[in-house]
Amino acid sequence: MSSVPSIHRRRLLAGTAALAAVVALSACGAKTDAAGSSDKAAKIDTSGDTVKVGLLNSLSGTMAISEVTVRNSLQLAIAEINAKGGVLGKKIKPISEDGASDWPTFAEKATKLIKEDGVAATFGCWTSASRKAVKPVFEKNKSLLFYPVQYEGLEQSPYIFYTGATTNQQIIPALDYLKSQGKKKLYLVGSDYVFPRTANKEITAYAKANGMTILGEDYAPLGSTEFSTIANKVKASKADAVFNTLNGDSNVAFFKEYKSAGLSAATMPVVSVSIAEEEVKSIGTQYLEGQLTAWNYYQTTPGAANTTFVKAYKAKYGADKPTSDPMEAAYTSVYLWKAMVEKAKSFDPEKVKAASDGITFDAPEGLVTVDGASQHIYKTARIGKVGSDGLIEQVWDSGKPIKPDPFLKGYPWAAGLS
Repeated sequence: MSSVPSIHRRRLLAGTAALAAVVALSACGAKTDAAGSSDKAAKIDTSGDTVKVGLLNSLSGTMAISEVTVRNSLQLAIAEINAKGGVLGKKIKPISEDGASDWPTFAEKATKLIKEDGVAATFGCWTSASRKAVKPVFEKNKSLLFYPVQYEGLEQSPYIFYTGATTNQQIIPALDYLKSQGKKKLYLVGSDYVFPRTANKEITAYAKANGMTILGEDYAPLGSTEFSTIANKVKASKADAVFNTLNGDSNVAFFKEYKSAGLSAATMPVVSVSIAEEEVKSIGTQYLEGQLTAWNYYQTTPGAANTTFVKAYKAKYGADKPTSDPMEAAYTSVYLWKAMVEKAKSFDPEKVKAASDGITFDAPEGLVTVDGASQHIYKTARIGKVGSDGLIEQVWDSGKPIKPDPFLKGYPWAAGLS
């Protein structure tokens, strides 16, 4: 994987500053151009025999390594649904936009999909920075976003359905697993934006309450390829394990430096929450074999629904193309939206939301259920280990789907985090 050009890094920094400005204005109740000047619901285009939906993913830039495959799985679900007659008698027409790993661009494209294209719902975003950039857009225009990636929690929006894991369905199970393995001294490494910094606050609070010690905490700009200093600091710490919240192609550089520093899964394991099968392939199995991941789905997850999903994905995109958790959560989100619409007998977002509670789907990850109150879904937590074949094999699971608790209300040690 080539390094990120300096001009792109500057754009990422500019995007971060722009995002901060949007969030600040939103917090003050100010209206922004990105979000639109109207609080009225945007008009959904249901003319003719089709209904439009938006696909909003980074097809270029540092996050493309992860997000292109999410777009692919969304297209697969749409094709399958259309082959069976569509939704409420209408075929789904996807409108795909490139967020370009740039948060203001995500906001601009979201506005375009809602106001110009008249989409009934949008599926996409990966980083929490991109989600927070578009959140006021969807809220101002009363339009639905289905967000398919694990995130740091401590958020709830009336116009976002979160189909990836929240904190108590991924990060806390990963910490519980490390604790059960006697890993009490941790080093935290992450990309420098919302998700890693918030996740590490939660990890630090958990550690304090569970007899664990955080030996160090380092961040690198999203897209950074310079990790020699961090790898050496990690090695010098003599930690029991590393908790990795790096995103995108920074993981390629980090794991190469990790190995160069003489570290390995045997000497100091890394548990990652943003590396799935697609990233393993890009980074290289020789750098990741034996390392741990925390997700809710793997290509190797047993079950008829997953066998069908994997077969269909490979038939459409290539026998050498793996499936992953965010891809599966995105695929599942389209089917959940379909079920909500059919229950509501309407594409209207308010009616769809009202119909959402209790909706179930036999997903590739197993049975999932929508919690209408939080607009998250019940998910089974799974810890996996990267094998020599590049696939991830489950080494632990939660036994049953975990009720989403995005604000960690069920954990006394988390009081004050939100």
